[in-house]
Amino acid sequence: MSIPSISFSKSHNVEFYKTLQQRVREYFKETKKSRFANTNMVIKTIFMIALYVVPFVLLLTVIESPLISFLMWLVMGFGMAGIGLSIMHDANHGAYSKNKYINKALGFVIFALGGSDVNWRIQHNILHHTYTNVTGMDEDINPGKVMRFSPHAKRYKLHKYQHIYAWFLYCLMTLMWCTVKDYRQAVRYNKMDLMKTQDITYGQLLTSIIISKVLYFAVIFGLPFVFSSLPWWATILGFLAMQFIAGLILAMIFQPAHVVPTSYYPVPDESGNIDADWAVSQLYNTANFAPKAKLFSWYVGGLNFQIEHHLFPNICHVHYDKLAKIVKETAKEFNLPYISQKTWYGALREHTIMLKNLGNNDFAPGIH
Repeated sequence: MSIPSISFSKSHNVEFYKTLQQRVREYFKETKKSRFANTNMVIKTIFMIALYVVPFVLLLTVIESPLISFLMWLVMGFGMAGIGLSIMHDANHGAYSKNKYINKALGFVIFALGGSDVNWRIQHNILHHTYTNVTGMDEDINPGKVMRFSPHAKRYKLHKYQHIYAWFLYCLMTLMWCTVKDYRQAVRYNKMDLMKTQDITYGQLLTSIIISKVLYFAVIFGLPFVFSSLPWWATILGFLAMQFIAGLILAMIFQPAHVVPTSYYPVPDESGNIDADWAVSQLYNTANFAPKAKLFSWYVGGLNFQIEHHLFPNICHVHYDKLAKIVKETAKEFNLPYISQKTWYGALREHTIMLKNLGNNDFAPGIH
């Protein structure tokens, strides 16, 4: 099994992206800014890593109360999500630094979270960004039978309640990631012949996954069991709480950007062609939220500006708020949609509505 040959139109509305790219290049030229990280990004990097590491060190050294230890694990959950959203994400897109070795090094922080950088780049950079909301290609909308994120996926009776139970499953996302997900992905991506996109063999990937998982669990469980005076159950409970917090945060940032009533879910024809320009398809299948929430945007790595991220994934997120005005005006000029919810709550509400629509109907608003 190899990846299907799917292509976007090269003659349909292509002037939009050409114009937009030119205007973004002019912005960086006029402002004399680099498209990569700035000093504020470096400070954020230090903060997010500290938010994850410092509580863990305290757990190993001075904390003796199970209640305080539980709070430290919760803080680690926020740090874990923050590292994924603000550091690892940009680095694995090659957007953190013009130096590929710095990107590689910071991309490796995913191992501290129990994940594989290779699998992440295949799932996210190649499948999700290239084929956004294309059923059968974008794994972000293919969670298996328990959830229905696409109107083209089969609907089962249990989906009627997915808008209720989805939030619990989201809590399990990173827990699945650090246990079984990477192994399943490695097998699947090998069958799809996607290993070559990362210049790695299946054997090398599997070896790196096994080693990273052993080291991850040796550190996250082994060190507390050896150095901490806390009971073993406090470590287990705290670890699960950390995973639940991180998983829920990550899902609540990524899902409201694509699984919403305004999404179109493009369908390739029999020849694998999609009758839309790639960039235009991003506008129809992506949504922003809370654009004026500065602190929120800072924590989530600018991923509330998902439209800008999808159109320019190789630009560091610290620039997205400035690029948003350019993108919005250009989209309006070409009579194209620019979907943006005023608040995060509004985005989550729209996502919940879409889950309910998909769970109760064979087709959903927005599909064409």
